[in-house]
Amino acid sequence: MTANSITLLGAGTIGTSWAALFLSRGADVTVFDPNHTALMMSKEQVKIAWQDLLALNPTIGEPAWDRLKLTTDMRQACNKPDWVQENAPDRLDLKQEVLGQAERYLPFDTPIASSTTALLATDIQNAMRHPERFLVGHPFNPPHLIPLVEIVCGNKTGTAMLERAKAFYERYGKEVVIAKREAVGHIANRLNAALYREVVHMVESGIATVEDIDRAVKHGPGLRWAFLGPNMVYHLGGGDGGYSQYLEHLGPSQEARWLDLGTATLDKEIKAELVSQFEKSLNGETMSDLRKHRDSALIGLLKLKKQLIEDHSL
Repeated sequence: MTANSITLLGAGTIGTSWAALFLSRGADVTVFDPNHTALMMSKEQVKIAWQDLLALNPTIGEPAWDRLKLTTDMRQACNKPDWVQENAPDRLDLKQEVLGQAERYLPFDTPIASSTTALLATDIQNAMRHPERFLVGHPFNPPHLIPLVEIVCGNKTGTAMLERAKAFYERYGKEVVIAKREAVGHIANRLNAALYREVVHMVESGIATVEDIDRAVKHGPGLRWAFLGPNMVYHLGGGDGGYSQYLEHLGPSQEARWLDLGTATLDKEIKAELVSQFEKSLNGETMSDLRKHRDSALIGLLKLKKQLIEDHSL
């Protein structure tokens, strides 16, 4: 599927990151937000994201600002785009309201994807006039850098939409994974949630500090996860017998760890403890500093992965 005209509903962090990516690939982009201040700020955020994209690919040059339109007018935003990406805050009622407004002006067959982190496609599309055109296309933050997009269809999604969505996101350089069925948190955030539950449990039960847990991940398994999925990690950990041998010989140790993992509740006390420990580990760095460090690291890692792929080492 080609899509040269893209409408983004929502000018927040995700929407502006999407805008930078789509612009960098030659699309005409319209960003809608009812908040005029948010719209004006979004152009500055696109400029910041563009510097990241330039670091990855200097050939993109300067942004074609004439291809970017900012509007508080839903009718104008929905003037026959080829694709709509909704990025409103993750509240079911708000997303349904925004999509209801958009459907008043969109042609009936214009695809609509939601960037929702955890809501179900079926729940969102239940209030739509044309639910067959809708699915979830969930990016990872920041979308202009992280390749992953998770596609999830709802019960009323048309059969052709999945392939259309896959082709669309791949055109913009995305790595697409497709959920076989709906689940809260889709795929990757369910994995994040499982890990974070044990993070909270370890802090709450005194096994480790917030700082040491973060250090354990980024200097240990996190290094492998940048290049290997968990199944491949265990395949390589099984010796010459691979995954089968790992499960046969070390499966019982996995089950023993599962039995010892804890459950966690984010009550007032543990939230305060998590924040207190985390803030002590920041050493005065601001949110802006941390974002710059994150994006710089992501750019370096993406360059390395690209080189390894080209060298057939990955």
